[in-house]
Amino acid sequence: MPLITVSYSSPRQTPSLKADIAAAVTNLTAKILHKDPKVTAIIVKSVDPADWFAGGKSLAEQKLASFWLDIHVTEGTNTKDEKAAYIAAMFTRLGELLGPLHNESYLHVDEVRGDAYGFAGLTQERRYIAGKLQVAPHDKAA
Repeated sequence: MPLITVSYSSPRQTPSLKADIAAAVTNLTAKILHKDPKVTAIIVKSVDPADWFAGGKSLAEQKLASFWLDIHVTEGTNTKDEKAAYIAAMFTRLGELLGPLHNESYLHVDEVRGDAYGFAGLTQERRYIAGKLQVAPHDKAA
């Protein structure tokens, strides 16, 4: 149930770019981080290249694209290797969509405690406990 925000700046502007970004992010998040696409929320925001500065110059001047992707996941649900693979794959895929990327393009995997993160009025910790209670084995040693 990640919440993902993608801010991007690119000289490429196509009518489907935001939808293409959302689809790519959803796909890689499911494939690498094993997050269910049905409960993945994505906010995609465009920033004018003249308004995005990296290394002291606007992206418009540099003719480069960039992005900031911030994903919130429940703490402990992904390994270091999964997060590293996700960051690398996302950099590659967004570069394909946005055009040549400035190295100052960022992805942040924010791991949030299960008792402080949730959706539909329930924390992830409560969902976890409810799931355990439903599948807990019965004590047959009596």
